[in-house]
Amino acid sequence: MSSPGRARGPATPGCGPRGSLGDFSVCGKFQLGAPSLAATFELRKLLVSTAASGVSDLHLSTGARPFIRKDRALATISDHVLTAEEALRLNTVLLGEGHRKIYLERKDLDYALALGPSERFRVNLMFHKNGAAGAYRMVPARIRTLEELGFSKQIETIRKLLSYHNGLILVTGPVGAGKTTTLASMVAWLNETREDHIITVEDPIEVVQPPKGCNVTQREVGSHTKSFAAALKGALREDPDVIVIGELRDLETIEMAISASETGHLVIGTMHTSDAATTLNRLLDVFAPAQQAQIRASVSESLRGIICQRLVPAVSGGVTLACEILVSNLAIQALIRENKTSGLRNTMETGVKDGMCLMDNTVFGLWQEGRISADTARANINNRVLRTRVT
Repeated sequence: MSSPGRARGPATPGCGPRGSLGDFSVCGKFQLGAPSLAATFELRKLLVSTAASGVSDLHLSTGARPFIRKDRALATISDHVLTAEEALRLNTVLLGEGHRKIYLERKDLDYALALGPSERFRVNLMFHKNGAAGAYRMVPARIRTLEELGFSKQIETIRKLLSYHNGLILVTGPVGAGKTTTLASMVAWLNETREDHIITVEDPIEVVQPPKGCNVTQREVGSHTKSFAAALKGALREDPDVIVIGELRDLETIEMAISASETGHLVIGTMHTSDAATTLNRLLDVFAPAQQAQIRASVSESLRGIICQRLVPAVSGGVTLACEILVSNLAIQALIRENKTSGLRNTMETGVKDGMCLMDNTVFGLWQEGRISADTARANINNRVLRTRVT
């Protein structure tokens, strides 16, 4: 079954006389001989126009028409197919010499692009079989609160997790589920309510967090440090209270994150997993069998909670947030320690008083409230009994 969040929309008016995204020269024949200043202006104009239109992503790829993603649906903004030379020029015209050299040598590049104080983009450049390609993710100008993101019913639980001064909190979900946005909102809340030193390690820095109550140190992999693991190792000697890791992606980073959470630091990280049980299995299975008993004991003591989220199409248009929250208690700790993660679901169902909730129940509740369609609800509920109640 195809995901409802990956729909492909119709061709969207967007260029010149066809629509509202501005008169971008790629809609006709791109002027390869145009000076770099003119090409820079054209791309800036397109990025600003797409961001102002509520678009989340812009894609400029060799051999394809420029296309966007809005409310999880794809739509083209031009009938013109980019040639290899056009795509390379478009995707490199805003690069500094250092970034350009890295991109052409490594064939991949992640960086943050700032066109103004309120116009930031996360950019991924790469090469594929046809040539250069770029994906531009729009970063919201304002950091939304957790309530605005859709965590109104879970806000007290999340704030309780953030009130701890040590331990591990994981924010998980598939690509495009809003993990970075949630992480930024959590850091902003900590920044406003505590007086601590927060160190973030990101790839790249998307949301700028100006110091308020906290001193916020933001580091970018590549520009400020070689890797997440290297930055995390250094962070332990930099007097942090809170460490935020953009992604727990390898054994060394995960091991150091767990260690830091055990030594008096609140550690918050993200993973690409869909539910609490999968998250724990992914977290623990990277370790060798000989380490399993020790690492399960460590995680059972240090884990504070897991927030799993996904974005589903809303009846009113756009998307709405569905989430699953695990809160560590004695029963959860025992299941982790004894390698009985298959029992997590039952324990979470009975842990409502502790603030826990299951994804299936959250989605079912959204359907009951009329916020999502029956088709969307059935596509996002795994429990067969609960799914049959959606009519």
